[in-house]
Amino acid sequence: MSDTCLHRRLAVRDDSFTITTDRGIVVTLQEKLDAFKADFKAGRPPCNAPPEIHPVIERATRELIASGQAQRALKAGDKAPEFTLPDPDGRPVSSAALLAQSPLIVSFYRGVWCPYCNLELQALQEALPGFREFGASVIAISPQTAPNSRKSVRANALEFPILSDAHNSVAGAFSLRSALPDYLVELYRRLKNDLPTFNGDSSWTLPMPARYVIAADETILYAEVNPDYTRRPEPSDMLPVLRTAKAAWDT
Repeated sequence: MSDTCLHRRLAVRDDSFTITTDRGIVVTLQEKLDAFKADFKAGRPPCNAPPEIHPVIERATRELIASGQAQRALKAGDKAPEFTLPDPDGRPVSSAALLAQSPLIVSFYRGVWCPYCNLELQALQEALPGFREFGASVIAISPQTAPNSRKSVRANALEFPILSDAHNSVAGAFSLRSALPDYLVELYRRLKNDLPTFNGDSSWTLPMPARYVIAADETILYAEVNPDYTRRPEPSDMLPVLRTAKAAWDT
């Protein structure tokens, strides 16, 4: 469950937003996530996950899916809430100011300790030049503290900021905030995955992984929310709406 579980160098291949490993094998983001998940469940290094944790984690995922919370999250066509959050250096970043300059891609990020989330951030970073061609900017939003966000930025070689969302307040405004069940809290504690320390917040809540494209008028053009944190959309999935947003911006 630690961020030390994942130290794989990634690179983009042309403009296809696929990923290539050091061995030269081209895979999509989801294929990369699936490969990591297979290693994790098999107890392979670097995580060496014990087999008894998997039924507990899978139970929590099933229950979150069954709760229907993902269907209640903001979706395409809704208005995004305005927010101002600090970047890793404490500077306030305003969604309104960003949207005055370009369409905005927002990724809700569980934290530095989540290897699936780090893989997604790396994929977004590799796709960043293509997003910029459509005039879009990118931010990630996480409940973790600023020092942990600085660590995430360094470890994933990011050129976009991770904003600190204390108490998952903005995640809550997007209807993404989820409280961990007691049995998962117990497991996290046993694994030394201490969310109150990571987040500076005793609530044991996380955002569901989500990605949004927001237009200048704060309309959500694209929304992908998945209560299964091992499933993430491809960066290229956003290209059609980014193309539309750029055309609207240019007129």
